[in-house]
Amino acid sequence: MSPTPRKLPPIYRAILFDLDGTLTDPAEGITRSIQYALERLGYSAPSAPDLYSWIGPSLRESFAHYLHTDDPHKVAQAITFYRDRFARVGLFENVVYPGIPALLADLQRLGCRLFLATSKPQVYARRILEHFDLATCFAVIGGATLDGRLHTKADVIAALLPQLRADERAAIVMVGDREQDIVGAHMHGIPAIAVSYGYGSVAELVACAPDCVVCSVAELRTILVGGAASADYWYDT
Repeated sequence: MSPTPRKLPPIYRAILFDLDGTLTDPAEGITRSIQYALERLGYSAPSAPDLYSWIGPSLRESFAHYLHTDDPHKVAQAITFYRDRFARVGLFENVVYPGIPALLADLQRLGCRLFLATSKPQVYARRILEHFDLATCFAVIGGATLDGRLHTKADVIAALLPQLRADERAAIVMVGDREQDIVGAHMHGIPAIAVSYGYGSVAELVACAPDCVVCSVAELRTILVGGAASADYWYDT
C-alpha cells in the first residue's frame, strides 16, 4: 500500500492582493468614468491610454494633480462625478485576468488566508468581487473609505493588519502591480511581489525594490503555489 502523500504547506499564511491590474483589468470602466468626470467639469478628457497611469494610485491624488489644484472641494466634485458613472456602469466594465479564479481557489485550499488591499473604495471592491464570484475567496475585503479617511495603499494595509493572526503576520506577502503596492507594503515591513502584467511598468516596479517581480499569472502561481520561488524572479538586495 502506497503511503499517503504529504501536502507541503504554502510559503505564505496570509496574502494581501491588490485588485485593479492584479486580479482584474478595470481599464474600460475606470478610464470612461474619469473622462465622464472631466467632461462634466468642463475639461477636454484625455484618451483612454493616456489615463492608464491613473489605475492603481489614489483617485483623489490623481485628480488633484491633473487639475493642478489643492482645492479639496474641486477634487471632491470630480470624484462625485466619477462615482456617479462608476457606481452605475463602470465597475462592471471589468475583466478578471485568466487564471486568477483558479489561483485564489487553490491558495484557499492550501490553507492561505487571502485579504484584499485596494485603494478603490471598499464598497465598490466588494461589489466587483461579488459580481465575479470571487468575494468568498477573501477573509477580509479591505479598501478605501468613501469619506477619504483611508485612501492610500499604506492606509488600507494598516487597517487590515490588526485582523491578521500573529502567525499570519510572520508569513505574509503583498501582491500588486503599482509602486503604491510595493511602497505601502514595505512601509509596514511586508515583502511584496510585483506583477508586471498590470499597469505599472517594469521600470516603475523595479525602482521600488520589490522582493520579486513576475510577468504573468502563471509565474505568480509558481511563486505562491508551486513551492520555492525560482531564482530567476528574485532580486538580490
